[in-house]
Amino acid sequence: MKIKTLNQKLATTKIVLITGASSGIGKSIAVFLSQKGYVVYGTSRNPKNELFPFQMIALDVLKKETIDSAIQQIIKKEGKIDVLINNAGMGITGPIEDTPTEEMRRVFDTNFFGAIEVMKAVLPSMRAQKSGLIINVTSIAGYMGLPFRGVYSATKGALELITEATNMEVKQFGIHVVNIAPGDFATNIAAGRYHTPVFENSAYKKSYQENLDLMNSHVDSGMNPLAMAEKVYEIINNPTPKIHYKVGKFMEKFSIVLKRILPDKVYQKLLMNHYKL
Repeated sequence: MKIKTLNQKLATTKIVLITGASSGIGKSIAVFLSQKGYVVYGTSRNPKNELFPFQMIALDVLKKETIDSAIQQIIKKEGKIDVLINNAGMGITGPIEDTPTEEMRRVFDTNFFGAIEVMKAVLPSMRAQKSGLIINVTSIAGYMGLPFRGVYSATKGALELITEATNMEVKQFGIHVVNIAPGDFATNIAAGRYHTPVFENSAYKKSYQENLDLMNSHVDSGMNPLAMAEKVYEIINNPTPKIHYKVGKFMEKFSIVLKRILPDKVYQKLLMNHYKL
């Protein structure tokens, strides 16, 4: 009887893969799910010797061979992957005119194509087991074009749409693909962003510098990443999850509603006033 109970427990234990889990939101989610009894594999490009309450493996979303290797490693050991949380990403700031196009491409490769490559790598095993959940971490910024964060908004908005499309394609195999859009959280994301320099001769010098200071203050006063972890846990335990989730302060989430109901020029004016443009 004890052996049967143990086998049942092992069969129902969910195996979770979280990209970008060495810090910030990804680490918070990984720690929380580990505490809830899930078998969690976190990833980073170069796992350090830091002790985590979950297993860390190497995965670089820009290198397909590392994606395939990490997923094969987990499946070989655990036999399955039940949940993928696509969290790895990077920020970028700058006026569109001043930002190097190669940096724009690098952020798209990370935030958009990187997430797609990881999805493509786990879907065959999820199809075979006729179940699975993919949670793409997008951003409330992906619902609107924000000044000096236009490229970041574009990468996250594109991932939102890919999520919608993929969810319809894979539903026939018992797989759900959803997204969760955070607002500003107290993490180290600002340190990892690519910041276009404030060029001395730039036409945007004053307004861009003011907005850089504003963005950094928003992150410093952001919410506790634990709120994201709790929402992810809720999604995992919902047999029929929604497609879109937002986690943030009231005004951050309400800004999406306002965009839907206000005339374009009125909404743009509100944003420009907020960013002092």
